[in-house]
Amino acid sequence: MGSKLLLSVLAGEIGARLQGPDVEVTGIAPVEEAAPGQVTFLSNPKYARQARETKASAIIAKEAIPGAGCAFLLTPNPYLAFACAVELFHPKALPAPGVSTQACVHPAAALGKDVHVGPFVSVEEGAVVGDRVTLHPGVYVGKGAVVGEESVLYPRVTLYEGVRVGKRAILHAGCVIGSDGFGFAPTPQGYRKIPQVGTVEIGDDVEIGANTTVDRAALGVTRIGSGTKLDNLIQVGHNVVIGRDTVIAAQVGIAGSCRIGNRVMIGGQSGLAGHLTVGDGVMLGAKTGVAASLSAAETQAWSGVPAMPHKTWLKMVTLLPRLPELFRRMKRLEGGKPDEGEE
Repeated sequence: MGSKLLLSVLAGEIGARLQGPDVEVTGIAPVEEAAPGQVTFLSNPKYARQARETKASAIIAKEAIPGAGCAFLLTPNPYLAFACAVELFHPKALPAPGVSTQACVHPAAALGKDVHVGPFVSVEEGAVVGDRVTLHPGVYVGKGAVVGEESVLYPRVTLYEGVRVGKRAILHAGCVIGSDGFGFAPTPQGYRKIPQVGTVEIGDDVEIGANTTVDRAALGVTRIGSGTKLDNLIQVGHNVVIGRDTVIAAQVGIAGSCRIGNRVMIGGQSGLAGHLTVGDGVMLGAKTGVAASLSAAETQAWSGVPAMPHKTWLKMVTLLPRLPELFRRMKRLEGGKPDEGEE
C-alpha cells in the first residue's frame, strides 16, 4: 500500500502498452468503485458500460473501450496483468524468521534457513521443513513429513505422518493432508477398517484451499501434480492421482483411485465416482456427475448428471421445463387422455 507509479512504469511492469495520458496512480480497484488515481481492469466486454462510467485513471484491458474517459493499459491477457498489478500495489510481507517459544519442534526435526514457526506449531520427529517456509499458528507437521522451501502453511493446517509437500506450495487454513482413506471391509459383525499405509505427495507450486482434505493412499501414493490449484472444501479420496496445472472449484468430491489428467478444469460441486479416468484438457461444468471415464477426444466440455457433452446438456436443460406440456401433447396425439395430475 502507498506505492505511487506512473502508468508508463506500471505498463512496463505488467507487460502492457499505455494508450492515453501518463499519470501517477496509487492503487487498483473494481471498475465500479475505482477513483481517480486508481487502476481497474476489464476482462469481459459485457462490462463495457461500467468501463465508460468508471472514474479510474486507467483500465487494464485487451482493447480500448470507445467512450471511456481514461487511459488504457492494453495487453493480450488482462487477467494476468491485473494479477501482476495487484502484487505491485499490495506486496505480501512474510513474517520474520524465527521459532516461537510457544512452538514445539522435536529435536530430531530439521528446519531450514529463515523459517518462521508460529505459536502452537508442532513439528514432529524426523520432519523436514525447507528454507524460508512459513508455518502459521497451530500448524501440525507429522512425523517424517516434508515441507518444501518457500511454502506457506496457514493456521491449523495438518500434515499427517510421512506426507510430502513440494516447493512454494500454499496450504490454506484448516486443510488436512494425509488423513486415512475411506476403506472398510464388510463382515457379518460390521465393517473392519482397512489400514491406510500409503502416503500423499504434493508437487511444487500447488495451492490448496481452506478445509480441503486429501486422503492418504491405502497402499502407494495419493498424488497432486505441480501447479494444480484446489479450492476450498474439496475431498480428494485415497489413491487419487491429479495431474499438472489442473484447477478444481469448491465442494468437489473425488472418490478413491480416480485418475485426473493435466490442465483439467472441474466446476464446483461436481462429483466423480471411483476408479475412473478424466483425460487431459477435459472441462467439467458445475455439479457434473461423472460415473464413467471421460476423454477430450470425444468432446472437451462435459456437464450434467450423468456427465454428457455440454452442448447436449444445454439442449436438455432448455427442454426440461417444457416436458409436462410436451407429454400432454403426445398423449392427445395418440388419442389418449392425460392421467389425473398431468393436466
